[in-house]
Amino acid sequence: MAKLKIGFFSFTCCEGCTVVFLEILNKKYKEYMKKIKIENFRQLKTNEEIKSLDIAFVEGAISTESEIRKLKEIRKKSKKLIALGSGAVNGYPSNQRNKFDKKKQKQIQPLIKTLHQNKTIEPLSKFVKVDDEINGCPISEQDLTAKIEGYLKK
Repeated sequence: MAKLKIGFFSFTCCEGCTVVFLEILNKKYKEYMKKIKIENFRQLKTNEEIKSLDIAFVEGAISTESEIRKLKEIRKKSKKLIALGSGAVNGYPSNQRNKFDKKKQKQIQPLIKTLHQNKTIEPLSKFVKVDDEINGCPISEQDLTAKIEGYLKK
């Protein structure tokens, strides 16, 4: 049986969901490495090239044009894209600035410009098809383990 090729990607977020996956690996590394090949994972590999994937796990909201381009490339190269965490699913908490009043928006405008941020911060589904999701900030180990093991059984 071929190994499931996966990748983990982070956008505008605290990267708590990838930490959850690392915690799962503390318990299930030997079991998972027999069935999974990790192609992309910035915290574990320095390879920047986005490979063809069976599943892309993507956390964080989208806040820049470069993130949109990368997300679209990930989607193009993935059979399934799973939104991990509240940022990826609904944009929260990063998108709180979308609702700032006019005074606060004006105050932060120089920073938004300096950081090349988009006018609003959005969830993944605004830009690409999302096949599955796990909500939470961060997601729970149990939810991610159940999702991974469900895909391993297919």
